[in-house]
Amino acid sequence: MFDTYGLQIVGTGALVAGACAFVGCFLILRKMAMLGDAISHSALLGIVLAFLLTGDRGILVMFLGAAAFGLLTAVMVQTLEGSGVASDAAIGVTFTAFFALGVVLLTAFAGRVHLDLEHVLYGEIAYVPWDVLVLGDTVLGPKAMWTMGAVFLLNLFVIGLFYKEFKLCAFDAGMAAALGINVALFHYMLMGLVSLTTVAAFESVGAILSVAMLIVPGATAYLLTENLAKMLGISVLIGVASSAGGYVVATLLDCSIAGAMAGVAGAFFAAAFLFSPSQGVVTRRWYKRAVGLEGRGVVQ
Repeated sequence: MFDTYGLQIVGTGALVAGACAFVGCFLILRKMAMLGDAISHSALLGIVLAFLLTGDRGILVMFLGAAAFGLLTAVMVQTLEGSGVASDAAIGVTFTAFFALGVVLLTAFAGRVHLDLEHVLYGEIAYVPWDVLVLGDTVLGPKAMWTMGAVFLLNLFVIGLFYKEFKLCAFDAGMAAALGINVALFHYMLMGLVSLTTVAAFESVGAILSVAMLIVPGATAYLLTENLAKMLGISVLIGVASSAGGYVVATLLDCSIAGAMAGVAGAFFAAAFLFSPSQGVVTRRWYKRAVGLEGRGVVQ
């Protein structure tokens, strides 16, 4: 089952999960979980403008345009929130406006040009092993693995280097500012990482998996621990397990690999929601029942 093809797909999924987990946990803590979905939609406007300004359909130009508008989306959301707009409304307004404008520009000015969005941005993890990086006469492996590996290492380095600052800004921005930490700088640094990670994952493995891995493993880990360092580690492990388990499920059922990986991640979340030692619905009901029985002298 885990032949070379399978290992490359699972490895890519694991790198996507790891890269997304590092930034996704902070989005969960800051109640901005849907920002990744907003960025992935806003990227269309960046792609269209990049083509209209340069006339180049190369993947690097498209990627830079998408990443730039991903970051702009984060800036706009923050600006609207600072003006009193609710967080969810700010996200919804921004990404729908950018996505709609991208559709308008695409149909009005680039309708006769073949912008292959399916291959420029909207990736599919099942095709990862065939899109390889070649250096000279040497095949180095799937491009997606190299791309997501680089993003994973970047996120690990930046968050590891400024872990205390990111942690304090996430839990108490007021105290961080009082201690002399530039809260705005670290906010936009995190948003830059989110934008880069989302666009890279979107291009590598597609919409379903990139958004799922940005949100679900972090949300699951949040139910299992109150320690941020453990939360980061657990979210990475859940993402890796979801990638491997999803590939097995997709092989057995002959279904979408990305969908199966996202589905397994959802199953992990459901299990944590029900049976988490501290926050699980079933666990808490069982505990309340046990305490009530003990209070009546039934449990010795």
